[in-house]
Amino acid sequence: MPSPNPASNGTGTIVPNEFPLRFDQHNFEAHCYNTIGCSVFYAGVYQIKKAPQEVSPAPKTADYQRNWGGALHIGIVNFPEPATVKWQSSDGQAHQADIDIGAIFKDQIILHNVPEKDVPEGAKIVSPSILLEVDDRTIRVYMKAHIPTRQLQSPGNRYSDFRDDLILAWSDTY
Repeated sequence: MPSPNPASNGTGTIVPNEFPLRFDQHNFEAHCYNTIGCSVFYAGVYQIKKAPQEVSPAPKTADYQRNWGGALHIGIVNFPEPATVKWQSSDGQAHQADIDIGAIFKDQIILHNVPEKDVPEGAKIVSPSILLEVDDRTIRVYMKAHIPTRQLQSPGNRYSDFRDDLILAWSDTY
């Protein structure tokens, strides 16, 4: 039996979404650029684990973040222990940081740019992706969420009835 739409009241009646949109689980993805031996441990597994001398090069294109969001680790219940990040910056200096994802998203609000009036009533809102980027000496944490829209985002493309903007939630330089 298919699971009921989370935006229904159990009888098949569509109910309004509650704003702000919230999440109780998330997906996670990590990326390393301009680093040496980068590793990210989160939710009980290494999301990335490069060999100690392995170089993570700079991004290949200016719009490299465009294709992020197909998170490899899905369905993480909010919130496990902080992400432990270990790496060397491009100058060879060693760094370690514990990034508390739970503190960054303590209110569990989905970050998005879609006005409330543009989200269809009863839309199914799926778990957002949290993306952690290590780039040389900077760590950035983003959110990317699939938010349904009333209007097509690309006229004529029936599959463009959503937005999934990448939104910076936190950043620090070491």
